[in-house]
Amino acid sequence: MKFTLQTIDKGSKARAGILSTDHGDILTPIFMPVGTAGSVKAVHQRELKDDIGAQIILGNTYHLYLRPGTDLLQKAGGLHQFNGWSGPILTDSGGYQVYSLSENRKIQEEGVTFKSHIDGSKHVFTPENVMDIQRKIGADIIMALDECTPYPCDYAYAKKSLGITHRWLDRCVDRVRSTAPLYGYGQSLFPIVQGSVYADLRKQSAEFVSALELDGNAIGGLSVGEPHEEMYAMTDVVCGILPASKPRYLMGVGTPENILECIALGVDMFDCVMPTRNARNGMLFTSEGIINIRNEKWKEDLSPIDPTMGTYASTFYSRAYLRHLIINKEILGAQIASIHNLTFYLWLVRQAREQIQAGTFTPWKKAMVEKVSRRL
Repeated sequence: MKFTLQTIDKGSKARAGILSTDHGDILTPIFMPVGTAGSVKAVHQRELKDDIGAQIILGNTYHLYLRPGTDLLQKAGGLHQFNGWSGPILTDSGGYQVYSLSENRKIQEEGVTFKSHIDGSKHVFTPENVMDIQRKIGADIIMALDECTPYPCDYAYAKKSLGITHRWLDRCVDRVRSTAPLYGYGQSLFPIVQGSVYADLRKQSAEFVSALELDGNAIGGLSVGEPHEEMYAMTDVVCGILPASKPRYLMGVGTPENILECIALGVDMFDCVMPTRNARNGMLFTSEGIINIRNEKWKEDLSPIDPTMGTYASTFYSRAYLRHLIINKEILGAQIASIHNLTFYLWLVRQAREQIQAGTFTPWKKAMVEKVSRRL
């Protein structure tokens, strides 16, 4: 994997670059649709590529490990062959999912023991077997096993957790360096910066992962309930330390406003379930603001969902028609809304990239944040 930094905005820390993988190039900044169990909910792979313009998608180690299982994925030749997606794939290590199972897991030095949310069966994730699992899944970018601390989190716990995360990271690196990819293309390990909302811990963690000189770096443990100001402050601290020559991935973030503000802080890669999850509940993100399509005010609105974007999903269907589908729980409604929201997120980061390259990102971002965060 290779990252080429092309442009840095003069009025902020925003960057435009190209991340090259064996499954294709990714133009940054980029948003990555989340396909937790091997598919982005309600969206075909063809639509992801041709209509939405996705360049990379996510899979999740925890979910894919449980179903369909790594044996079947390996038999298929990896997730690319199994799900028919020909572009790059990133897999989360499962650390966040294990974190969310707080009542059904135990964290120890060796790893994490947890119960499946499906059938209650007992499983163990260690840094070593999580690397092995991701080898079998076959993602282009694989994530280190870490502990995602909750918010709020007291300093003593955050410090202890960070020590475990760093020791696990060393073991992940050793495992990756002692094994080889299974399917004839490269896999890049990204470490994850943790430290809750404590600047000294974040600084320590960013320095630790930077010293490893891996292909890219991730920032985890944010967007877990902390105020946005805390998220931005911690992101700023970390981006000031992580090497400029490597891509920076802010995990699980977030709203269009969050993404724009964090692009300005120097982040290159984002993912979040929000565009598809909210779409299924009738919340649409547009270039002029947020629409709750269930509201009565849209019942007879025959205008396009968002003509500014000029894409199929945003211009072919009217707000009234989409509202009709969502209110009646038609599956097509969830599909159209999901395609629209993902298209908007990809449109937004493309616009950001163009503004960075044109030297106009800062004033554009200020105006756009005001637009995308208001309710229509």
